[in-house]
Amino acid sequence: MAVFGACAVWSLVTAAVHGGRPEGVLLAVLALAAGYAAGRIFGVLLPVSAPCAGALAGLALAVALPRLAPGPETVAPLGHAGATVALLTLSAGAACCAAWATPVPALRWALWLLAGVIAVAGALLGSTMAVLTCCAVLLCALAAGRMRRRGPGLVALAGVALLVTGLTWAVAGGALPGRVAGALRDGLTPHRVDLWQDALGMAHDEAGLGVGPGRFGELSTTAAQSTLPDGKPHSAPLQLAAEQGVVGVLLLAAAFCWVLFALWRAPRPTPVVLTAGAALTALAGVAAIGNALSFTTVSVGAGLLAGLATARPLTEEPAPPESPEALPASASEFERDLRHDDHPAA
Repeated sequence: MAVFGACAVWSLVTAAVHGGRPEGVLLAVLALAAGYAAGRIFGVLLPVSAPCAGALAGLALAVALPRLAPGPETVAPLGHAGATVALLTLSAGAACCAAWATPVPALRWALWLLAGVIAVAGALLGSTMAVLTCCAVLLCALAAGRMRRRGPGLVALAGVALLVTGLTWAVAGGALPGRVAGALRDGLTPHRVDLWQDALGMAHDEAGLGVGPGRFGELSTTAAQSTLPDGKPHSAPLQLAAEQGVVGVLLLAAAFCWVLFALWRAPRPTPVVLTAGAALTALAGVAAIGNALSFTTVSVGAGLLAGLATARPLTEEPAPPESPEALPASASEFERDLRHDDHPAA
């Protein structure tokens, strides 16, 4: 509540100073909060059915409405294509969370298959990035079943998000070697890199308060020269740096770190927690190089997955059989006896 409230208040402050339009930020905050609240509620009542239904709904939206919202059709992987990647990634994460949450082996295999189908759907939609992110989430989910502690895994996920954000900043600032910078510029498209450079320039000029929310399109030379401008730099950290200054970037980082902290404290099994963390980290990476968080559907989905993974189910969940948490009682007794034999004085 404190982080979301600060994000909303700061957007109003920067808008009041520069005459910006904070409605987009306020809508994103509201969507995240609503999704998180719904996830906490459904995670209590339906810890398996709710993420399964969310995965199916996300897949259906991505296939039936690939553009997700009206607006200018920008060049892939910008705009709607990036939002589709984010939606499929969250859907794959929800399917994997449901797989770890169910005690029924047949249903678990069916949910693993659903996660694979979501990755295939990304390929059918022509999105290589969706295939990569969905497969990454699936592999992380499988590996999460053998993690003894969630802390190191969540720290590693935070490091991945920081690395992607830092790489985005380095590309925008021209801090990379020539060949690497050229390859990344070609892969990311020169238009997007030019937008990032405009955003970084605004952040340097107005580091304190930014230029005001919603004003990037008015001040960006690259956006003005585009035939179908949407007024966004297509990078969440750079957009907040340009429009809301350093404080806006710190608030975005605080929101992500709070999600990881909430996952660390969550009572759900470790595989569920780490799987949700992997999907949300993949979303953070997509948002760092695209425009995913500008779509309300994606914001709601991110909040919903975070809420499902941090909920407190009414009944105690059995640990998945592949997880170290699910050691049989005999194994635990054997370990206690072994420790007792090693320390007879105890």
